[in-house]
Amino acid sequence: MNARMLSPSLSRLRQLAMLLVAACLLASGSAMAGRIKEIAAIEGVRSNQLTGFGLVIGLDGTGDQTTQMPYTTQGMSNYLQQLGITLPSDVISRLQFKNVAAVLVTAQLPAFARPGQGVDVTVSSMGNAKSLKGGTLISTPLKGADGEIYALAQGNLVIAGAGAAAGGSSVQINHLSAGRIPNGAQIERAVPTPLLEGNSVRLGLDASDFQTARRVAEAINRRFGDGIARALDGRTVDVQAPTDPNARITFLAEMEELPLENSIRAAKVVINSRTGSVVLNQAVTLGPCAIAHGNLAVSISSTPVISQPGPFSSGQTVVTEKANIQIRQEPGVLIQVPASPQLSEVVRALNALGATPQDLLAILQAIKAAGALNAELEVI
Repeated sequence: MNARMLSPSLSRLRQLAMLLVAACLLASGSAMAGRIKEIAAIEGVRSNQLTGFGLVIGLDGTGDQTTQMPYTTQGMSNYLQQLGITLPSDVISRLQFKNVAAVLVTAQLPAFARPGQGVDVTVSSMGNAKSLKGGTLISTPLKGADGEIYALAQGNLVIAGAGAAAGGSSVQINHLSAGRIPNGAQIERAVPTPLLEGNSVRLGLDASDFQTARRVAEAINRRFGDGIARALDGRTVDVQAPTDPNARITFLAEMEELPLENSIRAAKVVINSRTGSVVLNQAVTLGPCAIAHGNLAVSISSTPVISQPGPFSSGQTVVTEKANIQIRQEPGVLIQVPASPQLSEVVRALNALGATPQDLLAILQAIKAAGALNAELEVI
């Protein structure tokens, strides 16, 4: 007999309630902004993405199947030509580089990085290599979005996984097709930054909020004098800064450490419609409302029915199924939710509903439509 129950279990509800409380506590811890550097960044001070095509050699027969991955053969041929080794095209087409794998190499070029410094790189297989464990990345140029080379990567890969196969059976732990090389790339070119240009710098807030932009400008003006900072919009604050490089760096270092008192982020409820996760920040409040919620349970069971023909009747055995469908709807209880000015009270009121996360998504949207949820709903 096959049966499928479409109603949530009590243990599942308890686990999800505990997860909701933990998420809310984590969110409330970061709602109060402490310093300017925690909610804003200086425009122009940023990292840049680098990427390049490379080859990993020295594999123990776990490389690409070059008959299916022609770019591995082409890449190896180009590398050999750079070393002064030229092979006929018909010979190259017959080569089997079982110890070579084509990879994509990625890295982040941090702000103010200078030539000669090292950065970590991530190496990922782009073919059908079984494992990159034990491989060595040969010299790979890393380019930026403008097509210029900013770093060269090379070194031995560090693979966290392990695997073994024999007799048609295989065991694998973690991922074998990607790894890292600590300090595997050396910077060859610096990226110019506009930090020291002009008479001012601009702060970009992590989130658009007019109140936060105003308070950032006020905090800077209280410390350095009126007119030093002004909010241009809900996300940008323009700050007058010294032109001398050393004085500007000192000014920015002190400015980033300025505290923001009683600065609370905008009230927001973030809903993940795929996983059912709900996260609320400290500023979320509830107005008084009444909610009725009931669960619908559908039980479907099927029983096989076998019809056996009589002896010597030349009949055939027929198998059918008898389905039994039951629908049970639990009565909805009208719950009065009082005004909840604090996050702990909001969580307590939502837990009292006893709803699943998917039901909670619909309930929160209905509360928002009724005007009782003082927060912005964001679905990701």
